[in-house]
Amino acid sequence: MEQKADIDHLTLAKDGARHVRAAALPLLPDICEALRELPSDHAGVRIHGIEALRPILASEGGIGAVAAEFLGQRCRAVRAILFDKTAETNWSLGWHQDRTICVKQQIDVEGYGPWTIKGGMHHVAPPFDLLARMVTLRVHLDDVPAENSPLLIALGSHIAGRVPIEEYDDVVARCGVYACLAEAGDVWVYATTILHASEAASVTGHRRVLQIDYSADGLTGGLEWLGV
Repeated sequence: MEQKADIDHLTLAKDGARHVRAAALPLLPDICEALRELPSDHAGVRIHGIEALRPILASEGGIGAVAAEFLGQRCRAVRAILFDKTAETNWSLGWHQDRTICVKQQIDVEGYGPWTIKGGMHHVAPPFDLLARMVTLRVHLDDVPAENSPLLIALGSHIAGRVPIEEYDDVVARCGVYACLAEAGDVWVYATTILHASEAASVTGHRRVLQIDYSADGLTGGLEWLGV
């Protein structure tokens, strides 16, 4: 059942999500220009090497400063993905936890695995406590009313730790479903491990979201964050 919690009273610690109104609004022209050359026919594009984004996403930049409020100035952007739902790329995604990070190269280290290649980049599942200390920012480049596929989250599910797949439905039922509505320029901050899902949009047009994972941790055993 969808919850109607007051958007302005959600907290990252208790609910696993925080809404920051218009935090990216002055930066939208620069962000959109930096992303202009990315393919528009992909549901999600993993981002690395766009120089114009780096100062914006750094901890002292306009977007990174939002993450730094929760993780401190040592945090860094460690992965970024542009999601663009259109009439041609209008997907849905069931309930899940994000469980992988992006690194420079594969090095077999105890506690890290399995390994995958996504978008030509090395991804690995790290120890869960590392994920639990991360935050994820979703920068909305378009308005996201209820009809334009807002992210659905299970409030407080980040507190449950690593949830077995077969228990997703039970945890969601216990926590309830919250639809994260947004206007262009809003930023949603999430606990990276929160259970979340996405339905297909019922309107045509764009629903562009720049999603960035942040961490203040270093990695072990010679592993290095790929970064953005």
